[in-house]
Amino acid sequence: MTSTKTIMVQGTTSDAGKSTLVVALCRLLYRKGLRVAPFKPQNMALNSAVTIDGGEIGRAQAVQAMACGLEPHSDMNPILLKPNTDTGSQVIIHGKVVGNMEASGYHDYKAVAMNAVMESWRRLQAQYDHVVVEGAGSPAEINLREGDVANMGFAEAADCPVILIADIDRGGVFAHIVGTLALLSESERNRIIGFVINRFRGDIAMLKPGLEWLEKETGKPVIGVLPYLQGLHIEAEDAVADNGTLTTYGEIKLRVVVPIVRHISNHTDFDALRLHPDVDFHFVRLGEAIPPCDLIILPGSKNVRADLASLLEHGWRQILAKHLRYGGKVLGICGGFQMLGQMIHDPHAQEGEAGSSAGFGWLAMETTIETEKRLARVHGKMAFADATITGYEIHMGVSHGDALDNPALYIDGKPEGATSADGLIVGTYLHGIFDHPESTAAWIKWAGKDTVSEPYDYFALRASSMDMLADSAEQHLDWDIINQYL
Repeated sequence: MTSTKTIMVQGTTSDAGKSTLVVALCRLLYRKGLRVAPFKPQNMALNSAVTIDGGEIGRAQAVQAMACGLEPHSDMNPILLKPNTDTGSQVIIHGKVVGNMEASGYHDYKAVAMNAVMESWRRLQAQYDHVVVEGAGSPAEINLREGDVANMGFAEAADCPVILIADIDRGGVFAHIVGTLALLSESERNRIIGFVINRFRGDIAMLKPGLEWLEKETGKPVIGVLPYLQGLHIEAEDAVADNGTLTTYGEIKLRVVVPIVRHISNHTDFDALRLHPDVDFHFVRLGEAIPPCDLIILPGSKNVRADLASLLEHGWRQILAKHLRYGGKVLGICGGFQMLGQMIHDPHAQEGEAGSSAGFGWLAMETTIETEKRLARVHGKMAFADATITGYEIHMGVSHGDALDNPALYIDGKPEGATSADGLIVGTYLHGIFDHPESTAAWIKWAGKDTVSEPYDYFALRASSMDMLADSAEQHLDWDIINQYL
């Protein structure tokens, strides 16, 4: 293996803990005063972030960059795939959209993609002491192994060691590990330096016979067993997070509902809100009963017209009309903002079939999906409150209409978004609008809660979770093994 300071984390399954282990390793190396950067060759996710160089990468890599004390950069995730249909995705290379591709077409594109991956990795290698790499899904997906750029394909090209992580909370952890090894080539198996078992609960002595068997069976060490951590919050790579705080007797909280549409994007927008002590937050799936609420938020979407059609099919026009009739508030973010208008046009088939769809019609505006994507990190002021707001824009839609004359926000002094004449409906293109404590408190008050508790510092919560992960990794991993490769 190469002497470069690159180490990769691969998982036996999706959601095995790759992202969190990379955060832990990055944070620990950063706390030791080392220059460390995260890297994920290829990510398929609808949660994304805008980088310092004006590109777009997976949200998980942006969080990992924060763990390293860095601004996110497009080299940290050179290939991002954002699914917009069941068989196709928007393909983003080095932070910029190159087009939409069907899965079969992307398979033929992998050689080009691998060149982009290696370019980014080499640039990071030249700048940092260590590069901590995250794989995608599982390296043992037989149908995806040809031309692989995300897992062992990269590890072989970069000649780097691999830690294999498995989630014992799912069950079947020993089968996951042994089965994964069985489906790898000899050279791929040889570069796995050991295993990490994630999210263990209970008496470690009860697990010891299994660990001894695993080491004997595979000839590889168990590098560590990481415990299940209560109170941990790290933004999800793609899966929708659990609902937040639940109302207990005597509490008066702002009740918030967000529908989970099929192509929901950047649902990490809601992390700071759902974890806020003054909020009773619920994601609801289409067709589920909707609990009484003060605020309904229509989220971002990678296929706005298709998700709008699903909402209409499940009666959400009537649901929203009733909610507004009784004085409830509605907020639309990015794609959800577009849905609140009169028409959505996609003449270039950027998100699906070309065509137009009628929106909910509550805001006097129309949106056209253009071919250029707007990517920007911004800050400004709220139009209806004396509060700072920060966020980022990731959208290809351009909206026009009288509704924009009554903005929701002012970004660098320019109007942004729209507010209905009665003040019940607000729309904005900004993601991350709940991250800043001032703006979160203002949104909560606008939505109906007169008093808000002490400022809730979401950034501090995220930082403390990163340190919690680093502390756990420092305590429970065998650093005599890991340090041989760092």
